[in-house]
Order: sequence, then C-alpha cells, then structure tokens
Amino acid sequence: MLKKTAQTMVPLNINELVREVLVLTHGELRNHRVRLQTELTAELPLILADRVQLQQVILNLVVNAAEAMDAVADRARILRVSSEINDPASVVLTVEESGTGIDPKDMDRIFDTFCTTKSHGMGMGLSICRSIIESHGGSLSASSGDPHGSVFRAVLSTAGPGAS
Repeated sequence: MLKKTAQTMVPLNINELVREVLVLTHGELRNHRVRLQTELTAELPLILADRVQLQQVILNLVVNAAEAMDAVADRARILRVSSEINDPASVVLTVEESGTGIDPKDMDRIFDTFCTTKSHGMGMGLSICRSIIESHGGSLSASSGDPHGSVFRAVLSTAGPGAS
C-alpha cells in the first residue's frame, strides 16, 4: 500500500472487488475465527476506479476488522461487508465488525498518519485508505457499531474523481 503508482481508472463493479478480496482473506478470517456475512446489493452502478488501489483499501479494512475482534471471547466474531446505492451518483461499501470498538478518544485520530491502536501497527493503513478513497472522489469514515465494534463506510462516486 505504500507504493506510489499512477491510477488506472476503469469502470468497476465494487461487488466483484469485494468478492475477490474475500477469497484472498478466507484463511485469515478462518484463523481469527470470524464469521463472514455479506450483503451485496445486486445491480449496483459501476464506479470509475483503480482496481488495485480499491482492492488494497478493502483488504486493509477486512484484515483490520478481523484483528479488531481477536480480544472478543464472549460473543460471535462477525464481519459484515455490504454494498448499496447511496444516491444516484454514489455507492457505499460498509465494513462492520463486532469487536471491542474504537475508543472514543481515538475516533477523531484514526485516519491520521502514524496513529495506531494496535501494538504491532504502523499507523499507516487507515491514512492510506482514506487518501485512496479521496483520490477517487469519495470519502471514508468510521463510527461505533451497535452494540459493539466499529463501522467503516466508503462512499464512492459512480462518476469518478472531480465529479460534481
């Protein structure tokens, strides 16, 4: 994710990207004892995006979610990945996990470079993810899950960067 490369913007189906990443992370999710739930809306409009960069974002969010649930022992470890139409010009990808959640004091900082809540983290992943999503004309946000965990929402334009 640290490599700076030119974007190759092409029309993509966000659901296909999600499925590709979930195949790649199947073993990781199994190792973390995570139950996966997908709710991918059929017939989403295509987004104009760089395939590799968005795969990196989805991969980072999924792996972070799996790791965030490691401390959970008293309830199911559930990762929910969903997609939906946000409005006529954008789609939303949501990655939600049932972990311990983000400490409210860290919520405003988690996208800052070098901010990490993990003992082994560099604090680069979420910052890079947000930069990638914003370079695609979108937004990436985080909130607390209900009743547990965290929710990450990536809003992506169907028209690509610079659209109004």
